[in-house]
Amino acid sequence: MVEATMLHFTDREQQYPLKRPAELRAEDYLEISRPYIIAKAEEQASRCSQCGVPFCQVHCPLHNNIPDWLRLTAEGRLEEAYELSNATSSMPEICGRICPQDRLCEGNCVIEKDFGSVTIGSVEKFITDTAWEEGWVKPLVPVADRGGQSVGIIGAGPAGLTAAEMLRVKGYEVHVYDRYDRAGGLLTYGIPGFKLEKYVVTRRIERLEAGGIIFHLGFEVGRDASLDELRDRHDSILIATGVYKPRDINVPGIDATGVVGALDYLTRSNRRGFGDTVTDAADYDAAGKHVVVIGGGDTAMDCVRTAVRQGAASVKCLYRRDRANMPGSQREVAHAEEEGVEFVWLSAPHSVLGSPAAVVLADKMRLGAPGPDGRRAPELDDGGRFRLDADLVIKALGFDPEDLPVAFGNAALGVNRWGTLRVDHKTMATSLDGVFAAGDIVRGASLVVWAIRDGRDVAAAMHKYMAAKVEALRVAA
Repeated sequence: MVEATMLHFTDREQQYPLKRPAELRAEDYLEISRPYIIAKAEEQASRCSQCGVPFCQVHCPLHNNIPDWLRLTAEGRLEEAYELSNATSSMPEICGRICPQDRLCEGNCVIEKDFGSVTIGSVEKFITDTAWEEGWVKPLVPVADRGGQSVGIIGAGPAGLTAAEMLRVKGYEVHVYDRYDRAGGLLTYGIPGFKLEKYVVTRRIERLEAGGIIFHLGFEVGRDASLDELRDRHDSILIATGVYKPRDINVPGIDATGVVGALDYLTRSNRRGFGDTVTDAADYDAAGKHVVVIGGGDTAMDCVRTAVRQGAASVKCLYRRDRANMPGSQREVAHAEEEGVEFVWLSAPHSVLGSPAAVVLADKMRLGAPGPDGRRAPELDDGGRFRLDADLVIKALGFDPEDLPVAFGNAALGVNRWGTLRVDHKTMATSLDGVFAAGDIVRGASLVVWAIRDGRDVAAAMHKYMAAKVEALRVAA
C-alpha cells in the first residue's frame, strides 16, 4: 500500500500552493497563497519518502507524526489525517501557516537536497482547514468532573490557550486572564493577517469559550488583582504572559517623533483590520512615507510587509549581519522582496536626524570572528557611513520580559539573570507553590510552536500537581 501511494518524490515535483501576484497581495491583508485543492494535497503528500528515521518529526517541537498523516492524506483519508495531526497539536492550522518550516520540519526532510522537501506545512494547513469546513473539529468536552478544582491562566497567547484546552478537557474549571480586549496574544495583535487571517484564531477561541473556558479580558494582574489574590481563587496558576518589553538601541535620535516600536506598530495595524478606532493611527501609518525598519527577525519581516500594504513610498530593512546570518525566515525575506522591500545588509543605525524623523544615518558593518554562540559578530567597517530617507522608523529588535515580580506584586517570584521566570524544568513550577510558567516568559522570545509545546507540557504537570493535592487531602481525611 505504501509503495502504491507514496515515494513519488522522483516523479512529482515539489509544488507549494500558488501565491497571488505580489502587486495584488500588497493591496490587502489576506493570506498570500491560494489553498491546495484536494488532488494537489494528495499529490504533494505522496512525495513523502516514508524514511526510516523521520527527521521532520524529530525537528518538530511537537513531534507531530508527520509521515503517517502525510500517508493518510495521500490515500484520501483526510479525516483520519486530521485526527492524527490534532492528537499532538492544539493549533495545527495555525502552525501550518506561521511555523518556519524551512528551519524545522521541511528544512530537515531527507529528500530536500535533491528533490525539494515535502510541503509539510501547506498540507497540514489544508488538512485542518478541511476539518473545520467538514465539521470534523469536535467540541471541547470535559472527560471528568474535578469537583470544582479551578485553574487561573495569566495570558491568552498560544501557551496559555493550549494549556487551557488540555486542562478543561481533564475537567478543571479554567479561567484565562489577559490584558488585551481580545484573546490570542500575538496571534491576534502581533502577526499580520497576510500570514494569519484573524478568523483562524477567532474560531479556535470561540471553541474554547463554547467548551466552558472563562475569559477575563482587559484584566491586568497587578492592577485588577494581585498574583496572590489569584492564587487564593484557584488551585493552581499558570503564568504564560509572553515577553512584551521591546529591546532598544542606544543611538542619538532614537527617541525622536516618527520612531516607533514594532509591536506598537503591528498592534495598531491589526486593530484597524478589526475595525477598531485607533486614535493615534496617523502616527503609525506608513502611507506615503519612506520607512526604515531596523532588525532582521520575523517581526521585522512582518513590519516591512505591513508598511508595503499601508502604501509606503519606500520600505528598507536595515540589518547588521548578512542574509545568510539573519534570524528571520528566508521565505519571509523572499516574500518581502517580491513585494518591493529593499534589504540593506551589513548595516546598522548610527543616528536618527530630525523630529519627526527625516533621515537615518547608518554605518556599514562587516562580520568578524565567531562569538561563543558560533555566529560571526558584526563589527564596524570604517568609512562606510551613508544616509537613508526615513519619515517612519520602526524598531524591530526583539523583546525582553517585563519585571513580573514588581508588576504582579510578589517579590518571591523568582527570575533568572535574563528576567525570564525561573522554573524547575521537570515540573515547570516556579518558586511559588502552585504557580507554573510556560512559553516565552520562560524561554525568552521564541516560536509559536514552542509555546504550544510548553502549554501541552505544563498542563500535564499542573494536572499531576492538583491530583496529588486531592490525594493528600483524601489520605489526611
